[in-house]
Amino acid sequence: MPRSTNAPASRMRRKRRLELAKGFRGSRSKLFRQATEAVDRAMVMATKHRRKKKVAYRQLWIARLSGACEKCGITYSRFIQGLTKARITLNRKMLSEISIHDPQGFASIIALAKKQLA
Repeated sequence: MPRSTNAPASRMRRKRRLELAKGFRGSRSKLFRQATEAVDRAMVMATKHRRKKKVAYRQLWIARLSGACEKCGITYSRFIQGLTKARITLNRKMLSEISIHDPQGFASIIALAKKQLA
């Protein structure tokens, strides 16, 4: 009896993988083996870069806060220390947004932090 290869399933598997490689350049989107390698690498990189994006945003918020704190005459690290002592639990993203959109409100938060440090 001849060997059965289950052609429909194999064809679907190849088609799915080539669909994922759509938009890649040259043979990376046309040939199955190269498409498989390219897609595997792309998936790994996508996971790593999702993690890196969180780090990049945190760095951005801290840079914004540092600049806003310097305008008010306090360093970023002393500001965070003051917030911790005052038990103010705003995260860096929200503090950054407040510093941009509500400078007076941010100045009052800095005043609270300074008060706790004194």
